[in-house]
Amino acid sequence: MDPPAITRHRRPFLAPLWLTLLAIVVIGAVAVTFYRSATTTVVLLVRPVEKQPGSIDDPPLSPEGEQRAQRLAQMLGDGGAGGGLEAIYVSDDRRAQQTAAPLAQRLHRAPQRFSARDARTAAARVLREHTGGTVLVIGSGATVPQMIHELNGVEVAAAAPGESDILYVLSVPSFGRAHLVRIRL
Repeated sequence: MDPPAITRHRRPFLAPLWLTLLAIVVIGAVAVTFYRSATTTVVLLVRPVEKQPGSIDDPPLSPEGEQRAQRLAQMLGDGGAGGGLEAIYVSDDRRAQQTAAPLAQRLHRAPQRFSARDARTAAARVLREHTGGTVLVIGSGATVPQMIHELNGVEVAAAAPGESDILYVLSVPSFGRAHLVRIRL
């Protein structure tokens, strides 16, 4: 009788299985972190409404402009709806501040002023301080096109006379490219 052959039972090498499971866990954790950090900041941009005719450098609003400011306050002034405005930014022009006044009063928020010459810094501040929120920017003259260019990279033409009734809705996601919608009020 022959002696029994020695048979070895090899244990399967489990490293590929463990490495695969580890990779799935790491990729899942990165995906969840990425998903949770993905937000969209919505920036509403409007120009100040009509000014009173005259020759002064910084004229006040006309009566029609005051009516439009009230309508803007009615449109955006519902702060209790869960998706209200987080902040209001206004340029240093009198008309921009007067346009924002009814809305600021309705929301009980003080508008944050910025220099019309420094739209680049204001745009960066909006994105940095209000990530994932909704912000209204009221800027005069070339301020709105400059801010749109800083936030989106799109060139928008300067406003023609009588075009103060345009609302720009700019959604800026934390990942991807921004989208711009132009609405005539």
